[in-house]
Amino acid sequence: MRTRTLGRTRVPVTALGFGAAAIGNLYTPVADDEAQAALETAWDAGIRYFDTAPHYGVGVSERRVGDFLRTRPGAEYTLSTKAGRLLEPTGDGGAGGDDRADGFATPAAHRRVWDFSAAGVRRSIEDSLERLGLDRIDVVYLHDPDDHAEQAFAEAYPELERLRAEGMVAAIGAGMNQAEMLTRFVRDTDVDVVLCAGRYSLLDQRALHTLLPEAAARGVSVVVGGVFNSGLLADPRQGATFDYGLAPPAVLERALTWQALARRHGVTLRAAALAFPYGHEAVTGVLVGTRSAAEVTDTVRQFAAAVPAAFWQEARETHLLPADVPTPTAPGEEQPA
Repeated sequence: MRTRTLGRTRVPVTALGFGAAAIGNLYTPVADDEAQAALETAWDAGIRYFDTAPHYGVGVSERRVGDFLRTRPGAEYTLSTKAGRLLEPTGDGGAGGDDRADGFATPAAHRRVWDFSAAGVRRSIEDSLERLGLDRIDVVYLHDPDDHAEQAFAEAYPELERLRAEGMVAAIGAGMNQAEMLTRFVRDTDVDVVLCAGRYSLLDQRALHTLLPEAAARGVSVVVGGVFNSGLLADPRQGATFDYGLAPPAVLERALTWQALARRHGVTLRAAALAFPYGHEAVTGVLVGTRSAAEVTDTVRQFAAAVPAAFWQEARETHLLPADVPTPTAPGEEQPA
């Protein structure tokens, strides 16, 4: 699988990365052996970039990722996690309830505490290293600082710079479900990479006119998450999820139109959704959350599928895509006009 480096660093990431929210029991439980099978299948397929966070299952995801990566050569993978939420024990071991209010089907043995202070960021990384059982983290993203911008820019980001200078992490950035504040990180700081979730997809191109050109101009990498917009573009149907909630009828209809277009051109909607971000030069990697070996296998297969230029051409002609949205080129084909 092809590999690129993040920003001006030497940190490599595979074009397809393993997003570990799902194996943190996102929405429904995942057994330990199922999680390990998913990770092993990803590794066998050539995936070497793994992304996790304390938020995912209040530590479950980090522990599972760490359990797996401890069995693999450290020089052969890149690991990212996130800072901004500290995990504090509830004191009852989770007996008081589960974490479904935050989307994870796991006992609420810890509670999240927002903390974008310098000390909080450093502690977050130290706590993550302990949960992972590893001696290094390659990339750290500030996680969802939407409502904490002042502290994130004044305290958290400078601490990431210090940690990078100390060699504790190799690359730094921010990960969010919006493009506006990520653009500010690109313009006003020295981040290496930003993780943009759900804002550069077949259904949502809000990152196109601000974040992506700024990142390209400044040599900052963009990793795109949420290419399926929480599931709708993986399986458009009644009851499907879009941006963590029920898909509105108009959005569902648009997704079904995309699916019909894909079928006419002999490809799957999943393949088109995975290919789409790579039309833009700023995009370095795509992260996809998978919870089973079967899902990983399907994702890798769809990622490798060629999406013909005629598909993108018709998407423009039928106004599914605006005319100024760049689209990827399949091997041996020219970019559509």
